Amino acid sequence: MEQRVAPEHMPSIKLKDDDQQTASITNKPKNKRIASLDAFRGLAIVLMILVDDAGGVYPRIDHAPWNGCTLADFVMPFFLFIVGLAIALALKRVPKMRVAIKRIFVRTIKLMFWGILLQGGYSHTPYELVYGVDMKKIRWFGILQRIAFVYMVIALIEALTVKLRPTILNPGHLAIFKAYRWQWCGGLVAFLVYMVTTYTLYVPDWTYNGPESKVRCGMRGSLGPACNAVGYVDRQVWGINHIYTGPVWIRLKACTLSSPSAGALRDDAPTWCLGPFEPEGLLSTISAILSGTIGIHYGHILIHFKGHAERLKQWVLTGLGLLVLAIILHFTDAIPINKQLYSFSYVCFTAGVAGILFSAFYMLIDVWGIRAPFLFLEWIGMNAMLVFVLGAQGILAGFVKGWFYEKPDNNLISWILDHVFIDVWNSEKVGTLLYVIFAEITFWGVLSGILHKFGIYWKL
Repeated sequence: MEQRVAPEHMPSIKLKDDDQQTASITNKPKNKRIASLDAFRGLAIVLMILVDDAGGVYPRIDHAPWNGCTLADFVMPFFLFIVGLAIALALKRVPKMRVAIKRIFVRTIKLMFWGILLQGGYSHTPYELVYGVDMKKIRWFGILQRIAFVYMVIALIEALTVKLRPTILNPGHLAIFKAYRWQWCGGLVAFLVYMVTTYTLYVPDWTYNGPESKVRCGMRGSLGPACNAVGYVDRQVWGINHIYTGPVWIRLKACTLSSPSAGALRDDAPTWCLGPFEPEGLLSTISAILSGTIGIHYGHILIHFKGHAERLKQWVLTGLGLLVLAIILHFTDAIPINKQLYSFSYVCFTAGVAGILFSAFYMLIDVWGIRAPFLFLEWIGMNAMLVFVLGAQGILAGFVKGWFYEKPDNNLISWILDHVFIDVWNSEKVGTLLYVIFAEITFWGVLSGILHKFGIYWKL
């Protein structure tokens, strides 16, 4: 964590663009910060906290057990979309190539480290007050690792092609795609690798806990839970003991009568219901590069189109086009929307929603200047890493729960949840939701605002 000058306190310059603020001229020009970018990043963090901590009592907002898309399923692509958009702005100019490449690799390694530390199995907070992981069962991939991989690929392409793109676009509707053809080529390669592997790779039978847990496959092109190529690649690359052991498919009707909630297994549940599956796996992460590619396209539009109306037109049309394509693919059963597989229709659907939602944020915050209702999102977005680690991953909650009286369940957090929220509202569902909103999200919004006031940010 480091202390730096807060963005709003940085010296600025009077610029010609209609989206730049008028201020005193200094020796070193600085562009106005895009507040909607911070707000959108903050929204992704808030959604993660909400669905992680309230999804247990509201299964409709938790991850879809297989096909479909719920509120929780927007979190990861929202992160990748805003990562791509931010890369376009950060690497608009690359004065020293070697320095830029070094920073990209260093940031990737840092993200990978934090990902393995937080989601590899070492930390068990806030549910268990223990630390440590059996290296035979460590989970190698997770949320931050996926973000790190997508960031590395997209940032490297953006940095290495900086001299190949024009500063001014040529006339024509496809000019921006031609100017950044290498970025789209990278996305196309990712798409082809994912699609070819998904539909042509042979998936044999597999076991996860001895012969009695054998899952029969012997097929190609399956998009079901048991025999898809996405899971097979992870079992082969990482090993059966190094992937996520609590997949959401256990909430499918085939596995439990309590679906979409978790519950006891059916007597006739198939063997794969208790099998492992990596939701942030290798092949699905290759597909996730497309989410970042679409995000960087939005960043390129922001750079080259100076008028608000033109930017919004480009963004909204792109978003609507992606939504229409996703809906057609899903409802014709060509490619179902599926977060676990990170299907192409899922990429299009979530990127389309992200694009339209970001356009709305941009219009409200940066064009119309309605910032007050979104300030807490901006503050959280400026300190996204801190809130992710301490809040979304439960590190601070685990620390507080570590100070208990007589037994671990008798701690401050549990007392507030039970007596201030659940007992008062006489409802576990309503009480839990209000606790997440007021005791977690509001807390992190206020704390992030205080840190912003003092110019303190945690960045990698």
